[in-house]
Amino acid sequence: MSGTPMLVKLEEDKHWWFATRTRAILAVLDRYVGPGRNLDVLDVGAGAGNMIHHLSHYGKVIGLDNNPRPIEVARKRGYDVRLGSADDIPFENSSFDLVTLLDTVEHVPNEEGVFGEVHRILRPGGYLLVTVPAFMWLWSYNDVLNAHQRRYTRKELEQKLFRAGFETLFSSYNNFLVFPMAAGVIVIRKLLGEKPRLASPHFDEDAYQVEMEPTPEPLNTILDYVGRVEVSLLKLTPLPVGTSIITIARKQER
Repeated sequence: MSGTPMLVKLEEDKHWWFATRTRAILAVLDRYVGPGRNLDVLDVGAGAGNMIHHLSHYGKVIGLDNNPRPIEVARKRGYDVRLGSADDIPFENSSFDLVTLLDTVEHVPNEEGVFGEVHRILRPGGYLLVTVPAFMWLWSYNDVLNAHQRRYTRKELEQKLFRAGFETLFSSYNNFLVFPMAAGVIVIRKLLGEKPRLASPHFDEDAYQVEMEPTPEPLNTILDYVGRVEVSLLKLTPLPVGTSIITIARKQER
């Protein structure tokens, strides 16, 4: 694809949850992979390409998604995102140095197939970075809305990666500082049978927007600041609990 990719912010880029996740991902990648490298990178579940700009700090990025609608948006933004399935990745063996599964594998019924395919397309010693939602007891209407198959514990994710042929280098819960508030809201809503509000219904239907619950100002700004503090902690030590998990692993030869 020719031309320079355009950094076009979608609504989700402004949301504190996405901003916090992005900072955590970059902190882990900077530590274990290192920026400024000329790696071959694949972002599986790339959607409209929101993370490709950030991942390009580590090399040349190709995106993969099974939904044509966000792929069209990604291509308009100048990104190379291709159509394909996470458990049947259309690339040759040992094609990539880094693969990311950013809140992707929980959508796929065949999670073993996803990890197996990532192992296949990674070069020896290649890296896999995964983010997933944490704790099945936090299952909520948002999980149903986004067609999640499961949520994870950190130990469970590490074991599944090990069985797929990966060595975990670092694993931590994320959204630790907001965990008491977030978990409390989820539990109360479940008890009351309430459903969360979704993003504004007046957005352009020809555009692409993920389903997320909006956070009003100034709360969004406050939570964004809390996320910055949390990333500082994450750089020092794995966090003991949170609403999501971030893990980086390295391919081992079976």
